[in-house]
Amino acid sequence: MQRSHSFKTPKRPLQSRDTNQTDLSAWRKKGRTDPEKSVQDQSPNDQKNDNEQDSLKQAFCYFEEVQDRVSLKNSILQKHLTTVESIALQRGLPPEGFNVLLNVALSGKFADTVNTRLLKSLVPASVIPEDSVVSSVSWLCVSKCSGNVQLLFLKWLITVFDFIDHKEQLHALYGFFFSFLQDEKMCPFVCHLLYLLTRKENVKPFRVRRLLDLQAKMGTQSYLQALLSLYKLFCPELVTITLPGKMKAYFRNPEGPWKAAINTVRQRNQENSQVSRPLFLGTSQPQSRKRKWNTQISIPASSTNKNNLEEDREKKRVDLYSTNESFPVEQLQNFSQLLQNIHRLEFPSQMGSVLTNPLLLHYMNCFKDESVDLRLYYWMDQTLQQECTWCVADNSQYEEEFKNFLETVYKTECFLQEGFSSCEEFLYKSLPLWDGFCCRSQILRFVSWIPLRSCSEIKSHLYDPLAQLFLTSSLYFKCSVLESLKELLQNWLNCHVTHLDSESDSEVNSSNTTLSGLVNVVAELIHFVGWISTVALRLESNHTFLLHFILDFYETVCDMYLRYNLPLLIMPPPGVFYAVLLGMDSVNLNQLCYIMYRYRTNLVTAKENELSKKKILQFKFSNQTYQEYNRYITAMVGCLWTSSAFQKDIHPQGISMDDELLKKTAVPDFKTSFNIVCHPAMMSYAFFYLQQAWPDNTTVDFSLIKGKEWNRYLEYLYLQGLKGLKVFIESSVNRISQASHSKSGNV
Repeated sequence: MQRSHSFKTPKRPLQSRDTNQTDLSAWRKKGRTDPEKSVQDQSPNDQKNDNEQDSLKQAFCYFEEVQDRVSLKNSILQKHLTTVESIALQRGLPPEGFNVLLNVALSGKFADTVNTRLLKSLVPASVIPEDSVVSSVSWLCVSKCSGNVQLLFLKWLITVFDFIDHKEQLHALYGFFFSFLQDEKMCPFVCHLLYLLTRKENVKPFRVRRLLDLQAKMGTQSYLQALLSLYKLFCPELVTITLPGKMKAYFRNPEGPWKAAINTVRQRNQENSQVSRPLFLGTSQPQSRKRKWNTQISIPASSTNKNNLEEDREKKRVDLYSTNESFPVEQLQNFSQLLQNIHRLEFPSQMGSVLTNPLLLHYMNCFKDESVDLRLYYWMDQTLQQECTWCVADNSQYEEEFKNFLETVYKTECFLQEGFSSCEEFLYKSLPLWDGFCCRSQILRFVSWIPLRSCSEIKSHLYDPLAQLFLTSSLYFKCSVLESLKELLQNWLNCHVTHLDSESDSEVNSSNTTLSGLVNVVAELIHFVGWISTVALRLESNHTFLLHFILDFYETVCDMYLRYNLPLLIMPPPGVFYAVLLGMDSVNLNQLCYIMYRYRTNLVTAKENELSKKKILQFKFSNQTYQEYNRYITAMVGCLWTSSAFQKDIHPQGISMDDELLKKTAVPDFKTSFNIVCHPAMMSYAFFYLQQAWPDNTTVDFSLIKGKEWNRYLEYLYLQGLKGLKVFIESSVNRISQASHSKSGNV
């Protein structure tokens, strides 16, 4: 990484862009206090903090003033080096110290051992001034530091990229970094850095040719293809070769101690924030940067000074659409500005900040910008893999922060109304390793936003590992999984409706494969839920709470044809249907009645469309669906109305029994006893009705509910809120009920 021409920019103090940054001299001036007053007024913790500040100040002064090479055995060097390392790993370094330490580490004044230790101690407590980074980059042009130190510096720069306060001067050095691609050892990390810095104006024909030459020389490398993919998205006319789609990993994680140290510093500073002063050496405390995905992430401020910024804004107002200049998002303040500059919007280098910026999310919702999608995919994929608490053994202490990150991503998916492919891949990779407890609600919410696509591997990647967790976990976990799968089905169906609304009729008719694939994927999901529901009911002894979530899922399934225009209806399995029909919970029974009513409405409409022959239907419901529905209706009417369920249930897995077996039950009048009055789920209603109708009776006689009292009893049930039962009876047993009204006896 050594250049043929040598130059070195003179040392300069950090230029203050705002009140959050000061140079080292300002900190020294601020650091002078009256020792006598400080000893009297400060607590032991404050005194310790002041001692650390004094030691750090002395170390910075030493490294700033050192001129000649110093021996490794020098006691003063070792003392100050130990001070910097200790404070950096405990509390992080203030912004003012990076310029000094970077210049020393890259200037070659010390041996590689010292330079390496200095670079590894560059852990930020808040932000890193851009001036410090730019000044240190100039040292790469001279032959002062070794290749290993240069490589370590690049790794550090990639790791702390999100902590650099501004990026404008770094973007100006794009060509400088690009020239170092010739070094094979540095090439992967230079590509990584260029990927973070690339803008549309950086894509030039000579750079494309250079990358293609490197690929021809080095073979297919993921880091080269990543940069070429980004170039192709910005300027497809310049990159004509075929590139693979999204890869599992574009870049290797830069090895180094900084990431773990930053996590430790953030955690420790948060714990001590209430009891000790933070080690910020500026004139005012910098804005907290908890982590790069934190909900408080801020987009980098513009590097332009305020006066020039106001002049630029005035000029841009004069002729808004006559310029091709990009519009930095740090200047974006409201929705009106978004609409005016949406054609030249420039996204930030930190893609994590997009997740918490509603204006940028509006942009992503309105425009399909593949370059933004690719960068966000890469950033999110890297973050999910690195921070997954059950995949990284030493990261479990940051589970709460990982939860917050997952919550932010989930809220973004809800805002955009679509899932991220990187989250889908993360689920597929992590579900086999997941214990079902860590970040449970967040992971299951991710399940509900798996993108809609015809994927033959969804069974092995999603259903199989999820089934193992489902069947071996608690009742509440089972209910949570069913809720997530219901939301997944609804999101898929809503996506289907949205595509139908956005396409013309000719396009719909020409997309046979797409519709067929959708029907297959949805059917596979419904069959999977039916299977795990049946097994779960056996394991949980038909628990009422579990039945409620299962019925919620089938309440969506029963209306897919009419509500979502999807030519598919699948009946619930017998293990679910009969568990509800013969259960003792009236709420679930009422919901089952409503579900069967909606099945009937959808099936009748489908049959009418088939018979009308006005439109050639691409899909028709099979006779098996109608037969399954008729069997269920026969069983329901037998249980709730005609008391003939045990005699006339014709379902292969139904409840039909011989009269001889029924007689052995010793139930009197068993042929007329099982109905809407004596059903286990309805008996409490019948009891309270009898108390109101015959308050003087001391015995309970259900046989009194017949004839006109039967009709009054039905009205009583409807007044109790059993609307599902009402629409079911009116639609499915209306003729029987009308005939029964003329009879005085019990039906």
